[in-house]
Amino acid sequence: MALSNSTMPSICWSVLYLVLLFAPVCNGFYLPGSYMHTYSPGEAIYAKVNSLTSIETELPFSYYSLPYCQPSGGVKKSAENLGELLMGDQIDNSPYKFQMNVNEAVYLCTTRPLKEHEVKLLKQRTRDLYQVNMILDNLPVMRFAKQNGVKIQWTGFPVGYTPPNSNEDYIINHLKFRVLVHEYEGSGVEIIGTGEEGMGVISSDADKKKASGFEIVGFEVTPCSVKYDPEVMAKLQRYDNISSVDCPMDLDKSQIIRKQEQVSFTYEVDFVKSDIRWPSRWDAYLKMAGARVHWFSILNSLMVIFFLAGIVFVIFLRTVRRDLTRYEELDKEAQAQMNEELSGWKLVVGDVFREPNCSKLLCVMVGDGVQIAGMAVVTIVFAALGFMSPASRGMLLTGMIILYLFLGIAAGYVGVRLWRTIKGTTEGWRSVSWLVACFFSGIVFIILTALNFILWGSNSTGAMPISLYFVLLFLWFCVSVPLTILGGFLGTRAEAIQYPVRTNQIPREIPARKYPSWLLVLGAGTLPFGTLFIELFFILSSIWLGRFYYVFGFLLMVLSLLVIVCAEVSVVLTYMHLCVEDWRWWWKAFFASGSVALYVFLYSINYLVFDLQSLSGPVSAILYLGYSLIMAVAIMLSTGTIGFLMSFYFVHYLFSSVKID
Repeated sequence: MALSNSTMPSICWSVLYLVLLFAPVCNGFYLPGSYMHTYSPGEAIYAKVNSLTSIETELPFSYYSLPYCQPSGGVKKSAENLGELLMGDQIDNSPYKFQMNVNEAVYLCTTRPLKEHEVKLLKQRTRDLYQVNMILDNLPVMRFAKQNGVKIQWTGFPVGYTPPNSNEDYIINHLKFRVLVHEYEGSGVEIIGTGEEGMGVISSDADKKKASGFEIVGFEVTPCSVKYDPEVMAKLQRYDNISSVDCPMDLDKSQIIRKQEQVSFTYEVDFVKSDIRWPSRWDAYLKMAGARVHWFSILNSLMVIFFLAGIVFVIFLRTVRRDLTRYEELDKEAQAQMNEELSGWKLVVGDVFREPNCSKLLCVMVGDGVQIAGMAVVTIVFAALGFMSPASRGMLLTGMIILYLFLGIAAGYVGVRLWRTIKGTTEGWRSVSWLVACFFSGIVFIILTALNFILWGSNSTGAMPISLYFVLLFLWFCVSVPLTILGGFLGTRAEAIQYPVRTNQIPREIPARKYPSWLLVLGAGTLPFGTLFIELFFILSSIWLGRFYYVFGFLLMVLSLLVIVCAEVSVVLTYMHLCVEDWRWWWKAFFASGSVALYVFLYSINYLVFDLQSLSGPVSAILYLGYSLIMAVAIMLSTGTIGFLMSFYFVHYLFSSVKID
């Protein structure tokens, strides 16, 4: 029901009143994802543990799949969002307890004598370079190591280590934590909401004392292997204080992984005051490596764009405009004579809008491409503006899925409207809408199901539980499909795109070519790939080497340049095909820019062979190639759609300027 004119001002005044009412109370908000928590001296703080991960296998496993000490009240999982579940994260509570600003060394527990299968599992996880990922106040634990004299920063610490020229393995059983804290005087930050994902709101001066205390701004660890006397340790209770331990350098003083060995776990914590403020505590994790390389990538892309823009400029202003101007200046008799002497693109005027082969598939792929491209653009824009906080694990993937679902309306609309334009009728629009809703989603679902069986067979936490399958199916068929069909219905109601020229009944014969036109189309994908490949290296390193990727500003610029290059490449290739009287431009326009996906997939294989040399086993390689295939298909649909739509409007504009009967 429409609102009356008298109602609107009253609503506006009500909103303004509420804003003014809360203005004295609130001076600002923190972005959702993590809030500032202040701790008073002596307050208990519990660390959490995430899945064990390895860059060698890419198979995450539960922390408690190894014989570690368990919490007194049992293992409890933290609430996880959709993105965390799909990424294989499994965050559990742990027995590691700290007291704010209390430096201490603590005994945790001693295991039963290790059984043969536990020894085998510990050795396997050690040799596969598995890392323990611990979290304190939503900060991942960080350790520093030196390689070739260079200080390297890592997240997590190893399960164990194997000394050079040795067949024995040693477990990490003593952790030396260094917690950086910033003393907070209290400027009126009051916590609203619970859990790790909430919001902090700046309150009035009367509440300043509530928030005074210490903030955790850093979490570092030095892992050690220490051999304890089990009889001495058996007399201790959990959380009893012990003497501080120096990490032993001698192997005979380290805890070996061997059958019937009893492993005692201990830790010590040292609180250090720091000048780092809470809003800057993630800077250590998100340090942008290789800024010059990012700028080089952008300058390289700009050179490609200017080169292609020059070609497009020549096509439009020197060739097309000149031909059209000469044609318009002729009288009707001269035009009729010129029609008989037409050459190049003007000869295919009666065939240029002829229905392409597999037209329904083209409509479906263009619809899905709009959906994927829209999702990518909106996600990267929000991430570049800082809304996708790294403190909110899985938030990026969850946001992408939600955007993809709701952009089904745009996919259905574009797919059905293109179908209506090609066919000249709305008949069959329902099947087009269904195919748009199921084409890309079905491909992803089939690949993920195949990979999931592999993960299930490996007992990995990366495997999706059955309940998550039902959630994804519900979102697919109860949200995405109805929205796509709604978009298709709106596409039938939209004004049809009219062709500027009539199509002849008999198709024109295409002259023979010395070389296949598809070679030119596939070669055209190298130009968009040249725009993308440097940034692609950083993205792949982030996904497969466990590094943080947070240079979304650069990624947004690269994405903008990629869109421009895809549009220019497709227009140039379409014009070249029309000039040689090849009127079958539809699919070639799509794959002129979409063929970049082929080079992305080949580059992924190159990255697997030369940069992921530590990746071991066929299971890990299959997982890598499966996820790379999903990425390549998504890139093909999105870039192909951009190129096709630009070429379509180029051809429509070109032939709408020609008056040929």
